[in-house]
Amino acid sequence: MEYPTFHTLPLKELLALIIRENSDDATQYILQQYPSLHELAQITPEELTAIRGVGPARAKVLMASVELAKRLSTPLPERAAIKSPHDVYSYLADMRFLDREHFNALHLNTKNHVTAAETISIGTLNSSTVHPRELFKNAIKKSSAALIIAHNHPSSDCTPSSEDIDITKRLVEAGNIIGIEILDHVIVGFNGFLSFKEKGLL
Repeated sequence: MEYPTFHTLPLKELLALIIRENSDDATQYILQQYPSLHELAQITPEELTAIRGVGPARAKVLMASVELAKRLSTPLPERAAIKSPHDVYSYLADMRFLDREHFNALHLNTKNHVTAAETISIGTLNSSTVHPRELFKNAIKKSSAALIIAHNHPSSDCTPSSEDIDITKRLVEAGNIIGIEILDHVIVGFNGFLSFKEKGLL
């Protein structure tokens, strides 16, 4: 049997292979409703099974394929050493697919190994607020040496808002008082990231 060169196939053909090779109408409809990988990653089983030509079995296959893609996009192990903002982005790459703003924290030891990762708050489409008490409560319990904070922008525009900058300053000041340094604040977008440290905003 001759196999196609999968990495050269367009999204439409890959999707058709996953759903069913003769389900061209269903494939076309899905791509019209979810034209980008970012939007396709938000699809739900209920939305899939409502499409003519996609039954529960094929919906499960597609959902499993999407979940596998998300997990493969996060290659760093649990206790990875964070050496750069790109490492943070790689570690938190699954945040790209979230449709609400999530504010996360990475707990680090003295060697900058990740000892824990947690979601501090979940906001709306374009905002997420966090209080210093919520951020540092577990950091104190876990005796974290330092923190890296991050939140996603579902719009994929990584430009920090004035609120992002104000919250970061407040959290950094609180960390300095407590003795737990915030090393960076990274904004995660679907196609990239912004580091407050690299931009001189920290």
